[in-house]
Amino acid sequence: MDKKEQINFWYVIAALLGVLFAQSLYKQYTQIESISYSQFQHYLEQGKVEEITITDQQIYGRLKTLHGKGYQEFITTRVDPELAEDLEKYGVEFSGIVKSTWLRDILSWLFPLLVFVGLWLFVIRRITSGVSGGMMSIGKSHAKVFVEKETKVTFDDVAGVDEAKEELIEIINFLKNPADYSRLGGRAPKGILLVGPPGTGKTLLARAVAGEAEVPFFSISGSEFVEMFVGVGAARVRDLFDQARKMAPAIIFIDELDALGRARGAFSPGGGHDEKEQTLNQLLAELDGFDPTSGIVLLAATNRPEILDPALLRAGRFDRQVLVDRPDKLGREQILAVHIKKVKLDKDVQIEQIAGLTPGFTGADLANLVNEAALLATRRNAKSVTMDDFNNAIERIVAGLEKRNRLLNPDERRVVAFHELGHAMVALALPGTDEVHKISIIPRGIGALGYTIQRPTEDRFLMTRVELQNKMSVLLGGRAAEQIVFNEISTGAADDLVRATDIARAMVLRYGMSDALGNVAYDREQSAFLQPNMPIIPQAKNYSEETARKVDDAVRELVDHALKQSFDILRTNRELLDKTAEELLETETLNLPEIEKLKQAIKKINTD
Repeated sequence: MDKKEQINFWYVIAALLGVLFAQSLYKQYTQIESISYSQFQHYLEQGKVEEITITDQQIYGRLKTLHGKGYQEFITTRVDPELAEDLEKYGVEFSGIVKSTWLRDILSWLFPLLVFVGLWLFVIRRITSGVSGGMMSIGKSHAKVFVEKETKVTFDDVAGVDEAKEELIEIINFLKNPADYSRLGGRAPKGILLVGPPGTGKTLLARAVAGEAEVPFFSISGSEFVEMFVGVGAARVRDLFDQARKMAPAIIFIDELDALGRARGAFSPGGGHDEKEQTLNQLLAELDGFDPTSGIVLLAATNRPEILDPALLRAGRFDRQVLVDRPDKLGREQILAVHIKKVKLDKDVQIEQIAGLTPGFTGADLANLVNEAALLATRRNAKSVTMDDFNNAIERIVAGLEKRNRLLNPDERRVVAFHELGHAMVALALPGTDEVHKISIIPRGIGALGYTIQRPTEDRFLMTRVELQNKMSVLLGGRAAEQIVFNEISTGAADDLVRATDIARAMVLRYGMSDALGNVAYDREQSAFLQPNMPIIPQAKNYSEETARKVDDAVRELVDHALKQSFDILRTNRELLDKTAEELLETETLNLPEIEKLKQAIKKINTD
């Protein structure tokens, strides 16, 4: 409802008060002549009073003649007779006053009414506080509408997703020239689903499409459709498409589609949610109903496509799925080039080197990395951001914040030093392992008492059986070093054991890398698609107890083999291990130059 059409309650109150005040003035100026009580007594003694009417506070009367004007009405206030006699005795002129109570009388009934109305307005506002736009707009779409000049995002601002941009170029061409695009009988896809891990730039890519096409861009999150009122979600879907039709050609972008399009009946032990299902059904109906030649394109983004309703993904609704994956090394270089435009860099900064140190980083991670490096340089009052700032920012993101105030006793420091050197020396001795960049015994993050940073030299998408075994040996190198030096083990290898066991179990159950069990997959991928950090969902075993025993034996055999390999390497290099540990305890950190010397020493010992 337009604000001009709304009735303002306070205007009504002001008008009512104005009417009452006018009535008071009217009575005041139209009332009969008022005289004092003493004057009334004089008229009474002179016999000029014709008749009177007495009330509890006033006397109304009429004179016989007054100045030759015939009868004239008067009014006076009552005074105590005894007091009147005394005043008359001493020659004092006196009169009574009636105090005006019109304001008090008005407030006596107006104030309770105001309190009631105020409480009513407060309750209504509390009820509708979660409904933006008020009670009358709960069925309206909350989509934010951007025009091309407001979007200001083009494909130049999106880097590292060249394949995804190529898929979307034809959508731009269709929005600009729909008639030319359909000259051969083809039609543009009704819906395009952008799929990818969080932080890869799906929303930015959608806005870039709108900026390139120079058309209105309706942006809304999937969670904004559902409110506490039944039927609101479906009404908002209808309103969103109605608005887009009026401004066609246009782009509708629904972010976090999984909040709206989750499979009906799935992930709901207590039954389906009727309101969400109605909203999804309305979206399906709108996708079936609008004409693809009208110039409306629906874009959506999600990082959980595996839980979307199959009816939403079928051909004719979301015709195309575009993967926006984590960037490779070249893509990371392009993304870094975009983000460092506003940062003053030192001459020693090499984007290629930073990209090589950040495998697995998404676009959001890289933007955060550049910001962290700039903040570190600002903190030390530097004139520019150096390569050391980027290295420290990577360590801060990967390993956590340094905890220099967390003091360890000498025995714990020695255990941590040998533990971290065990990881590093095994990694330096085995081929095909990730490059060691730094060794430190400074506590970082929540529970890390020390850390060894390894970063791959290139992006890897496949790993062989030998490489997985070597990776387990590196993880168990810390446990092996503790046992060799102290003839004792500690709790410091808890996370290493978990990760090594997970690799061994995956080799046996999923990769078919066990000679005892053969090339059979006994388990499926347990983590959710595009969500490697999601909690593992327990799965029912579809193999016998005998096979389960063989699996346990095979996993233990792989872990024992990796631990033995770590023992052999560290025993061979025991003297170098002790010497380097003393150096690490003194300096607390070994950087690339020291690590390179350690690598050459290990290579020389193994060659001899």
